[in-house]
Amino acid sequence: MLWVFAAVLSAVFAGITAILSKCGVKNVRSNVATAVRTSVVLVFAWIIVFITGAYKTLSGISVKSWVFLILSGLATGASWICYFKALSLGEVSRVAAVDKSSVVLSVIFAIIIFPDERTLWWAKLLCLAAIAVGTFFMTDIKRGENKGKFAWLIFAILSAVFAAATSILAKIGIENVDSNAATAIRTCVVLVLAWLIVLCKREVKYVKALRAREIIFLVLSGLATGASWLCYYYAIQQGQVSVVVPIDKLSILITVIFSLIVFKEKLSVKAWLGLAMLTAGTVFMAVFT
Repeated sequence: MLWVFAAVLSAVFAGITAILSKCGVKNVRSNVATAVRTSVVLVFAWIIVFITGAYKTLSGISVKSWVFLILSGLATGASWICYFKALSLGEVSRVAAVDKSSVVLSVIFAIIIFPDERTLWWAKLLCLAAIAVGTFFMTDIKRGENKGKFAWLIFAILSAVFAAATSILAKIGIENVDSNAATAIRTCVVLVLAWLIVLCKREVKYVKALRAREIIFLVLSGLATGASWLCYYYAIQQGQVSVVVPIDKLSILITVIFSLIVFKEKLSVKAWLGLAMLTAGTVFMAVFT
């Protein structure tokens, strides 16, 4: 099944995105980082649209699809803003774990909304339970720790909620629409939202202050994001949300491995157990349901 392979590629590129983004946002305002990356994704997405000839299908997109693609874009923008804020505040492995918990909400909503997603629903819910517990273990929150240290957690949770909404809205909006064209349309919405926030918060001056190294990492991150999106929305269009989303979230393995090597982050025994549960739940979801 080609859409399964596309979902795997989406996970690989998403994992690379998180690492490149962490490198790029270390000393950069999160809103600025989001806006710059989105600009790169937009150029990449529209190049693909013209190369593949998908631009010819734009005039045939229904009003319903336009509405849901725009809503999906807004949800994506909100998710990104929260995600990069969380990355700027917390460890990449913990932020990624919470963000990937969006799979739980995505699959539950998919089962409720789409009849064809209800196959083996009970097995999917069991896998979701493992993913949810694994995510909690990976956050590795201990009693008695300074609550102020967990500002990242709030933004990571919001990122997961908006990401879940993105998947469902995109599934509805992408029906009978070329997946490359849908990606480009959604990116336009995200771009407008991202730059509006930069302008409203008067952070344009920080764009001008970006250093060459930061720009390079943000551009590379944007390219990886664009590639991930193209694969993800093709898979969403051709396959089941309840299978595609869990596969995509396996990007956390790549993210954690790089975070351990590049950023010298350390995982506790509890966090390793959480990663194992999260991975096992995702694999079982993808393979057996």
